[in-house]
Amino acid sequence: MDIFENLESQVRSYCRNFPTVFTKAKGHKMWDEAGTEYIDFFSGAGALNYGHNDPRMKSKLIEYISDDGITHSLDMASTAKAAFMAKFNDVILKPRNMDYKIMFPGPTGTNTVESALKLARKVTGRTDVISFTNGFHGMTIGSLSVTGNSMKRKGAGIPLQNTVTMPYDNYVDNHDTLEYLERFLDDSGSGVAIPAAMIIETVQGEGGINAARFEWLRKIETICKRWGIVLIIDDVQAGVGRTGTFFSFEEAGIKPDIICMSKSLSGYGLPLAITLIRPELDKFAPGEHNGTFRGNNHAFVTATASLTYWEDSNFEKQIKHKSDIIYKFLQHLVETYPEIKGEVRGRGFMVGIACDVDGLAPKIAAQAFKLGLIMETAGPKDEVFKLFPALTIDEADLKNGLNIIEESIKSLVKEPVAQ
Repeated sequence: MDIFENLESQVRSYCRNFPTVFTKAKGHKMWDEAGTEYIDFFSGAGALNYGHNDPRMKSKLIEYISDDGITHSLDMASTAKAAFMAKFNDVILKPRNMDYKIMFPGPTGTNTVESALKLARKVTGRTDVISFTNGFHGMTIGSLSVTGNSMKRKGAGIPLQNTVTMPYDNYVDNHDTLEYLERFLDDSGSGVAIPAAMIIETVQGEGGINAARFEWLRKIETICKRWGIVLIIDDVQAGVGRTGTFFSFEEAGIKPDIICMSKSLSGYGLPLAITLIRPELDKFAPGEHNGTFRGNNHAFVTATASLTYWEDSNFEKQIKHKSDIIYKFLQHLVETYPEIKGEVRGRGFMVGIACDVDGLAPKIAAQAFKLGLIMETAGPKDEVFKLFPALTIDEADLKNGLNIIEESIKSLVKEPVAQ
């Protein structure tokens, strides 16, 4: 690890939590240079929903590269780009009766968020954006302005303006947070102008695995329609099956104006982002928002291959089946080990336990790593250890990983409560 200590910037973070040098990855497993095997419940912070080096994606990519396929093309037309758009429309949009234009804003999550904020301001002529407590939307200036984490906001080095933060669902116990929001919009003396947009994660990842209730999301949509506010759903982390359905908002039955996607969209860990826009909002002039690497054809190839998973309805059924296993196990941990003062949070494969004991969640994650499991923490105080297994993980290793978590907890607390 000396080369990383000596040459890499102090800003590095994940390698501090997982202090080893990795050499190989396949499916839901990783190996380091000592040959130690790890079950991966991290999945590239949600960028590897199908695991590492998926064979069907790898073969398509190797074939494309071997045939001297276009690598970089900005927003020029290419066969790889056309194939991706056609597949995405046929497999994802049409079956869900969704009509959106596809914008390629740049290759990362913060790029798609920036494009969404700019477009909402352009089409409404308004300035402000409402975001929500504990939200996380990216690390560039616009995205940071709608992010709640004070440490990350401070890193901007300048005031972050033209945003208003409102309480997320259940932010205040026994209080209707949207009643509070509506009061601000209704009251001309509130100091809150009608915003261009509201941006929201249906399940907050970095903010602590907070899952909004479906009825709360439906009410958000109603408020946005009433006031002519653009509804932006940030599905960068929660999308692509992570919460059980391809889009995280499907079960709520809402239809966002703009949808931000990245992370697992390429299926292979290659940078790719899209911004889905209701056709009547597609008002950018040519080149008004762009990015040098928005034409990542290698990512188009793997993304097209990844969508074949969604052609089979059994894939989503398997996700939900394994999600039930995860959720029940986490409930078991909370009941069996009351010392952790735990609360199960999240949906689908985007879940975790919030520990109301200072510093405990990072200790559990660190102990799990020693026992061969990779997982990270989340929340404003790193109070949540979160589980992001690959959607394709087999049931046996899913249970093995869960058992490692229990062993980690057991080693840090007193004897479990008798059942």
